[in-house]
Amino acid sequence: MALAKEMMGCSLIERSSFVSSSKVFLNCTSNNITTFQQKPNRFLVNPVLFPLDQRKVHLRKVANPPVAAISEDLIEYVPDQKEKAVKFKVRAAVTVRNKNKEDFKETLVKHLDAFTDKIGRNIVLELISTEEDPKTKAPKKSSEAVLKDWSKKANVKAERVHYTAEFTVDSNFGVPGAITVTNKHQKEFFLESITIEGFACGPVHFPCNSWVQSKKDHPGKRIFFSNQPYLPSETPKGLRALREKELRDLRGNGKGVRKLSDRVYDFDVYNDFGNPDRGSDFDRPTLGGDKIPYPRRCRTGRLPTETDMQAESRVEKPLPTYVPRDEQFEESKRNTFSAGRLRAVLHNLLPQLKASISAYNRDINSFADIDGLYTEGILLKLGLQEEIVKNLPLPKMFSKIQESSKGLLKFETPKVVSKDKFAWLRDDEFARQALAGVNPVNIERLTAFPPVSKLDPEIYGPQESALKEEHIAGQLNGMTVQQALEENKLFMVDFHDIYLPFLFRINALDGRKSYATRTLFFLTHIGTLKPIAIELSLPHTAQLSQSKRVVTPPVDATTNWIWQLAKAHVCSNDAGVHQLVNHWLRTHACVEPFILAAHRQLSAMHPIFKLLDPHMRYTLEINAIARQTLLNADGVIEFCFTPGRYCMEMSAAAYRSHWRFDKEGLPADLIRRGIAVPDPTQPHGLKLLIEDYPYASDGLLIWNAIENWVRTYVNHYYPNSSLICNDRELQCWYHESIHVGHADLSQEDWWPTLKTADDLASILTTIIWLASAQHAAINFGQYPYGGYVPNHPPLMRRLIPEENDPEYANFLADPQKYFLSALPSLLQATKFMTVVDILSTHSPDEEYLGERQQPSIWSSDAEIIDAFYGYSAEIRRVEKEIDKRNADPSLKNRCGAGVLPYELLAPSSDPGVTCRGVPNSVSI
Repeated sequence: MALAKEMMGCSLIERSSFVSSSKVFLNCTSNNITTFQQKPNRFLVNPVLFPLDQRKVHLRKVANPPVAAISEDLIEYVPDQKEKAVKFKVRAAVTVRNKNKEDFKETLVKHLDAFTDKIGRNIVLELISTEEDPKTKAPKKSSEAVLKDWSKKANVKAERVHYTAEFTVDSNFGVPGAITVTNKHQKEFFLESITIEGFACGPVHFPCNSWVQSKKDHPGKRIFFSNQPYLPSETPKGLRALREKELRDLRGNGKGVRKLSDRVYDFDVYNDFGNPDRGSDFDRPTLGGDKIPYPRRCRTGRLPTETDMQAESRVEKPLPTYVPRDEQFEESKRNTFSAGRLRAVLHNLLPQLKASISAYNRDINSFADIDGLYTEGILLKLGLQEEIVKNLPLPKMFSKIQESSKGLLKFETPKVVSKDKFAWLRDDEFARQALAGVNPVNIERLTAFPPVSKLDPEIYGPQESALKEEHIAGQLNGMTVQQALEENKLFMVDFHDIYLPFLFRINALDGRKSYATRTLFFLTHIGTLKPIAIELSLPHTAQLSQSKRVVTPPVDATTNWIWQLAKAHVCSNDAGVHQLVNHWLRTHACVEPFILAAHRQLSAMHPIFKLLDPHMRYTLEINAIARQTLLNADGVIEFCFTPGRYCMEMSAAAYRSHWRFDKEGLPADLIRRGIAVPDPTQPHGLKLLIEDYPYASDGLLIWNAIENWVRTYVNHYYPNSSLICNDRELQCWYHESIHVGHADLSQEDWWPTLKTADDLASILTTIIWLASAQHAAINFGQYPYGGYVPNHPPLMRRLIPEENDPEYANFLADPQKYFLSALPSLLQATKFMTVVDILSTHSPDEEYLGERQQPSIWSSDAEIIDAFYGYSAEIRRVEKEIDKRNADPSLKNRCGAGVLPYELLAPSSDPGVTCRGVPNSVSI
């Protein structure tokens, strides 16, 4: 604690050598904290508040407010209140982050700004006190100050450049609580931080981390608050109006087309996936609203298309789409796989792949074809486009691009086949990946046999499964089915109800064939699963008498290949649900409304905003890129995954029927799936029914660390429930997240209430879990597991032939050829591999759990900084425990001959495709 207090600069007196010697002590006593009541018409929503007579405002102890540094020989002199205020100087140390690379235009404008800075068109700062002037009732302000030596440092090549500015303040100025910045240059600049030196308690820190636009583009002054957190009711008088103004600016007015330099956060429906102006093939339904419920996304305000006034016009790659300026990728992120880089790969490289392969856009003829992608590469017909390819910022997976007219494109070997080339063929590996693969969140305990569909039988046929006891009786180690159910030995991965409503349309698409699958598993005595039956369903029609088929483990050569095809169809179902539901919907789309509402309703001074801040980084940008290049009509997801043009409708169907915020936390999700049962005697309050379940067991360690940190933080600021209920910003944030961001489900009764500190801690823990560990667990294994396409094919192109089918003879004659022809084509596979490699990559500027920018000064609260360092230490202990588990030979699902260790929830990582690492936020 003492160390943290020292870092926060909270010693009573800290002298500063540059301040003029004086015989006057600066009177910086702050006003008493009073209850802040906002006018009702200032808010867009009306959360319920406690009656005035029931409110109890908690007054926390605050360290002595900072005072200006003074001459050490005359400390005791304090001016009489009636004496005329004396003016003194204090200094700002300002850190600006430079771009590493600038184009010609940026360099020209930079030099122009350096010249005009000399003649008065400069960067102007003004200090704002926490106190208000008793006469004017306006905040006390310093003199305006100009950043010194901007022109002299224009050519400095360092990443960070430090400047100073000198303010004149009155002796009764009070505590600096805000700074305004005016940029009179032509060019924006990135303001990292400001530290005010010259106050007796030590430096006052202003973490900024924001782009400051030119006054010509954005005439108003930018407002930055100090790192002192304030609940709305505690806001000092001098900062109240600024706090409201900043939030109004961030909300905008909901009108007009947004500029890339704007900082406006607003909501809209997903009406930009399609492009009806290109024709009906590119028309896609709007997601969000009564017809197709869906979360809301960030509004861009773009004009409607010419052919459909309800569809928003598109900005196509390589042009950027709008997100608020501070949400855009920083330079090091862009240099790894930023929007421009991803778009460059998609825009320039994939057409070349198509040109190279389309002439023989054929089936994968042999497994040697697949191996060749990692050992030999694909010869690209570069021709006149050779220079373009040379200049592409290619990902790491491209080991070499030759300078000849024929380039060599080579992929890195995915981890799933790096230790054991044939592991993917084995049943035990197929089952292990349901617990420790890229999509370990669909496995559930079977509670009744046979399973029953929840779909409407009038539309989708009989609800009963085709699975019978005789299908599995021989696979249960001597148990009856009832015994296996009672002893929690039967588990299932069930994609029946999500796929079946779409199968008619999917199977009518060219080159797409799918079933709605169910897979049953038996839990063995060594803690591993074995698959015991796969049910394959097709839409029930009068013409199709047998719409359900059960495949069981093989007994001969023919049934072995049928079994392999059935597993491939299960994996294809799994790949679609993984990408469209568990990945995009649950960790990207459903988190975005909470982020938008946080920026709109929570001041940067609010302690909860400070807590959430690192967990919101880059999410709006990566979601915008996904809408533009991945999820759009004829985009990568539609091209590579079985549902094709119905991908996003399937995602929306899952949102309507399955998504519940109260079940998104890890313990609640495990209990919902029957994988765990409540048990207060266990460390996490529940008992896993599959003890060696790497995703769950490691996840509970991280969940517990996050929950303890969040609970400590929340209890510090909200020691009683009345503070929660009467925090207007907090209530507005949660209300808007639900009633605007998730408007289509806002009337559901399962939404948690927000009345107590426990309520708030639970809600925040769930959001942070989704943005960090949940996303990491299902994102960063995409290339390590899916980069070898036969292991986890994103689409299938053939059904399994029946004995009376014309293709059955071909299947018997060459089953390997038939199997490979059912997988994606060479072009589809290569395009998929190209994209998931990028999506599985960590950038060098990644911030992982337990880390954050400026870790010692993001808050001025010494107790909270101490608690954060304790949380960081706990995350490091979790990592060591995961390493220990991965070396334990008794844990067969993560340790063994050729078995991949489970590291997707190991918190730290190096840059690149590592199959490990838990970033703070959904950043890719």
